[in-house]
Amino acid sequence: MGISLGLVGLGSFGSVFARLFKSHPLVDRIALCDAEVEKVRKFADLPEFQDKLNQKDVFFSLDDICQTDLDAIVIITQPWLHAPQCIQAMESGKHVYSAVPVITLPDFSEVLDWCGRVIDCVQRTGKQYMLGETTYYRPQTQFCRRQAAAGAFGDFVYAEGEYAHDVDSNCSLRQVNQMRQTGKIGEQYAALVEPYRRRGCKTSPMSYPTHSVSGPLSVMGAKPLRVSAGGYRNRNQDPFFRHYEFSNLVANYYLDNGAVLRIAEMREISDNIGLKDEDFRIFGTRGSYSCGNWCENGRLVPDGAKHPNTCRAVTNAEMYEPLPKEVASAFKYALNPAAKPEDDFQPSGHGGSHPYLVHEFCCAVAEQRMPAINAWDAACYMAMGAAAHESALRDGELLPVQDFGDAPSA
Repeated sequence: MGISLGLVGLGSFGSVFARLFKSHPLVDRIALCDAEVEKVRKFADLPEFQDKLNQKDVFFSLDDICQTDLDAIVIITQPWLHAPQCIQAMESGKHVYSAVPVITLPDFSEVLDWCGRVIDCVQRTGKQYMLGETTYYRPQTQFCRRQAAAGAFGDFVYAEGEYAHDVDSNCSLRQVNQMRQTGKIGEQYAALVEPYRRRGCKTSPMSYPTHSVSGPLSVMGAKPLRVSAGGYRNRNQDPFFRHYEFSNLVANYYLDNGAVLRIAEMREISDNIGLKDEDFRIFGTRGSYSCGNWCENGRLVPDGAKHPNTCRAVTNAEMYEPLPKEVASAFKYALNPAAKPEDDFQPSGHGGSHPYLVHEFCCAVAEQRMPAINAWDAACYMAMGAAAHESALRDGELLPVQDFGDAPSA
């Protein structure tokens, strides 16, 4: 018997996931929800949705869909709504998948409070929470996790990651913000944020650190202990940054495995090779990964011999882990209805991560287990951003990163 799953939020980003969740072989019932009727009907009226969608499972409010007997709910709404909506869904008896980040608010203390509430709700209700962080399933992250599990890195020494997303890049942040603040729900943001503005709260790129920190942390299996950070403040009176404390911020984290992790969150920068989009590099005593290349020296024990590096390029096809055949086939036709049987499945979306996120959540719900990128992981990411922002405000003072503890073992 399969699982039942509801999709809440069918805007530009939620729409990208609708066909994937609907097509997963473990899903035998789908429900749709959005505050705007036309966004729901866009999918509810599609012929390919009718085998898993009953028109009784079409909703226009979170309250209504939470009253159903669905197994799980996928929340892909405006980022300031994520945490409270996820808590409401779990309290109604549903497992939840949340778009990133946990929540976005101009007050970092309040963000961390919401992280604690999410963890408390998971513990209290017994329902699972998964953060839909894309970098976790980018091909280089999958490859490096396998290399780490095999011990190929040796001891981790240093890592660096970044989210270099200039405000006027091809994916314009100005347009993204504008889209999020339009429509029936988005128009409520101005009133919500006004009290924060009166208090003088300002944000920074570290309010959304998940793309940069999740890859290195998941590979190393490490936790941050302390951080020292510095920020760059916008200097040309760009109105986009009027409520930002920093437009760019760089942080050095000291991890519990003895390694140092440098993270750069950039919103006002010309990116280039080595500082591009959502990427990372990891260096160990035996092996290292950087920019699509794997290098290793073959040194196992000190033997006095020379151990020069050997390097090789690794392709995305080599780095991806294979999905089950029936899942890959279902996703292939969901993403490309014109695909032919002999065509290979090509992962897509944020470095090909979208199908893997969908598959992991569906499997976790069906298997009644904790998913990857659980509530404790998600809270750790946000705590890293909050501590780095505060350190930058204090001119790089070394500060502790709040520890939300470890997820319970299975």
